[in-house]
Amino acid sequence: MSEPKVPEHAPMKDPRVIVRGSGASFAQEIVAGQHHLRADEPLSAGGTDTGPAPYDLLLASLGACTSMTVGMYARRKSWPLEKIAVRLQHSRVYSKDCADCETKEVFLDRIDRELEFTGPLTPEQRLKLLEIAERCPVHRTLMSQINIRSWLA
Repeated sequence: MSEPKVPEHAPMKDPRVIVRGSGASFAQEIVAGQHHLRADEPLSAGGTDTGPAPYDLLLASLGACTSMTVGMYARRKSWPLEKIAVRLQHSRVYSKDCADCETKEVFLDRIDRELEFTGPLTPEQRLKLLEIAERCPVHRTLMSQINIRSWLA
């Protein structure tokens, strides 16, 4: 009987994000560059609620990128955008309940994103900023096919 083949890969040089956990709980320490944060599951899911849940971090990433992208566009155009609020929610829906979905899977992940712009913007400017939100890099990544490679250190 042969041993399972372990994928080989050169050690990762200078990883951008490192996540560490004990394996005994859901609580995780996250180091992203010089920043330290935590992730966990809520008490209702068996965690200790010491940080946002993984999907909350995903939503935060999309929301932050959306706000940054829209803000950058408005600054370049010298538009009077004063504040941006991005509200996000993740859910799972049956694909048969999604009229604009092409997947054949039973469940589909859905992210609802509501944008609020404060400032004396015209209706045309508001619509353009909504269009620009679709171009944020994290949005584009989430909408694309993602290739995740994993190996043992």
